[in-house]
Amino acid sequence: MSADSLGPAWAMDWMERARAAVSANRIELLDLDRAIGDGDHGENMDRGFTAVAAKLTTLAPQSAAEVLKTAATTLMSTVGGAAGPLYGTAFLRASKAGDGALGNTVDAAGVASLLEAAVEGIQARGKAEQGEKTMVDAWLPAAQAARAAADEGRGPVEALRAAADAAAQGAVDTEPLIATKGRASYLGRRSVGHRDPGAQSSSLLLLAAAEAAEAQ
Repeated sequence: MSADSLGPAWAMDWMERARAAVSANRIELLDLDRAIGDGDHGENMDRGFTAVAAKLTTLAPQSAAEVLKTAATTLMSTVGGAAGPLYGTAFLRASKAGDGALGNTVDAAGVASLLEAAVEGIQARGKAEQGEKTMVDAWLPAAQAARAAADEGRGPVEALRAAADAAAQGAVDTEPLIATKGRASYLGRRSVGHRDPGAQSSSLLLLAAAEAAEAQ
């Protein structure tokens, strides 16, 4: 696969790396969620991406969009709480962006479109805006960074690395915020000083996407 485009092999590797990352960071995600949420985010994400990886072993996908759609439907059916619908919607919207406009491979503009579609899905489902201490605080800057990279003429690998870096910073930046959405909002000012678990898991997933692209 050319560095100018990414295909189903990249998406498959992304999901496998996502599974490994979530598994390796399960305890961290649990601890973050115990501080300001229900305390089950790590278990839910681990279960969901283990199921995604298992499902994908039965497929021979022809496009990245097919991989993302499979991930979406699997997450919706296996992840409990708010994370399943939110991540499922994100990947479903991303899959439609790829399948509808980008063909079988994804260039830098396609990366940006996938991430923008994911953000739109998350916001449509969760009704959250940037700065409210949610996963939007990782996904939105990631999509913006990817679009900026594409507009600068950089390739999809660089666009994904920019997105991953922006998501990582976005997750860190949730720590001083007051949560105004979801379970964490019940804590009010007591949520200050804690990183949002959804933003952190989002950062892990986007780092997995970048590392999969860099390995192509």
